[in-house]
Amino acid sequence: MADYEERRSLLGEEDEGPSGGRPAASGPGRPLPPICDPSHLLHRVVVLVFMCFLGFGSYFCYDNPAALQTEFIQDLDLNTAKFMQLYAWYSWPNVVLCFFGGFLIDRVFGIRLGTIIFSLFVCVGQVIFAAGALMNHFWLCEVGRFVFGIGGESLAVAQNTYAVNWFKGKELNLVFGLQLSMARLGSTVNMNIMGWVYGKVADSVGSPGHTTLGASLMIAAVTCLFSLVCALVLGFLDKRAEKILHKEEGQTGEVIKLTDVKDFPLTLWLIFIICVGYYVAVFPFIGLGQVFFIEKYNFSPAEARAVNSIVYIISAPASPVLGFMVDKTGRNVVWVIIAVITTLTAHMMLAFTFWNPWIAMSLLGVSYSLLACALWPMVAFVVPEHQLGTAYGFMQSIQNLGLALIAMAAGAILDIRGYLFLEVFFSTCICLALMAVVTLYFVDYLKGGDLNRSASARAKLQKEATSDAEMKRRPSKPTEGDFARLTPMSAFGLRNRYLSRLGAQLPDHCSTHLSSLAHRSVLK
Repeated sequence: MADYEERRSLLGEEDEGPSGGRPAASGPGRPLPPICDPSHLLHRVVVLVFMCFLGFGSYFCYDNPAALQTEFIQDLDLNTAKFMQLYAWYSWPNVVLCFFGGFLIDRVFGIRLGTIIFSLFVCVGQVIFAAGALMNHFWLCEVGRFVFGIGGESLAVAQNTYAVNWFKGKELNLVFGLQLSMARLGSTVNMNIMGWVYGKVADSVGSPGHTTLGASLMIAAVTCLFSLVCALVLGFLDKRAEKILHKEEGQTGEVIKLTDVKDFPLTLWLIFIICVGYYVAVFPFIGLGQVFFIEKYNFSPAEARAVNSIVYIISAPASPVLGFMVDKTGRNVVWVIIAVITTLTAHMMLAFTFWNPWIAMSLLGVSYSLLACALWPMVAFVVPEHQLGTAYGFMQSIQNLGLALIAMAAGAILDIRGYLFLEVFFSTCICLALMAVVTLYFVDYLKGGDLNRSASARAKLQKEATSDAEMKRRPSKPTEGDFARLTPMSAFGLRNRYLSRLGAQLPDHCSTHLSSLAHRSVLK
């Protein structure tokens, strides 16, 4: 009986029932329903729904200025440079916070409280933004966008942390794709509905103006409030799962060390240049695109908002598909070159032709999605795992710095020179990215072509690396000498060791470190 009890304690009481360790229900011996069981797929799908809507409000409200560009400039009596300050003030806090968002979630707030706090920043920032428009105080609008920016990017970090905590392996790729699609859906809905909301509010108030604009932005804040509710529900579900499954609270896993920057290779700095040069020609253009399509192509405001949103509409379904394609083929540098050239073609068409802009914007949507799928994973190929947090943080920080500066520059160029010079400016930024990616191709080729390997070559290399690591971990075959050293010391050897420590003079054949050999010689 004692042996049986000892064996049970050593095995860790593994006889937890037929469910294989799944939690028991509230009643004795009754399992939880699938929708209430945190380890069941159905329950995790429910969590995924709240996870996807967690960032919906942030992405919906981020491009409120782009959806209402004409209304902002007219109702608040702004020029384009001041209008673009609304985007710059969003980016400024994230020049710093991109480094510390993961740290705050891991070490200070925790994932649940951190998500709620960042959602509150987004919600409060949008309310301040709307109040500034309502009272016709542009400086208050800028404060609101700054507060909104404090929460926006860090909320995306929290969203990714929840995804890693609830989903593993192949599921995780699909989850990230769905989150990205939902983000693009939020931007698309904003672009196409905010003009209609403004019109309805204007009809209710009696005339357009800053009051109508502020009320419309306050209605948009409802989406941020909805995302805050999702954050609260996610916190409750995650806390409940922690208690039932006895798991630890999720962490980002980011390790930020600014001293790692000096060790970044040339290839990573080229990736940074590509990132900044490319994205500063996409996001500021979308922010200014509505009036461009109205002035150049004589579109109605509704048509202009529709064509301006096509980048996000295409990106929503295309991102998972193109990501799967890049995963299967590899050749990341080649895909980035294709994306940059396609984007340059789209900007040249918009600048120098009067072709239907739906063609150029559709090309821009596909290339934007392709570049995101091919560029961002390359960081993991050029830096060791312990530097990934620093590398991605630095990349996002530089991106936000570039977006803030280029947003202000684009507004000033548009006021002074017009849209043609602005398109030439954006094309120049894309050319900078193209030169960087061509340089990256040759630098990578000289170093062995790691970034441009095919998927099969990467899989083979990873398999060989795994085999080498297993060989190193595997203990070597012990020799006869090793066995001899492990043999327990005989009574003869113990006696001689004792005598030698007392100071007795022993013959050479009785050396203590050759006790077994000495014992055999005496027997002979």
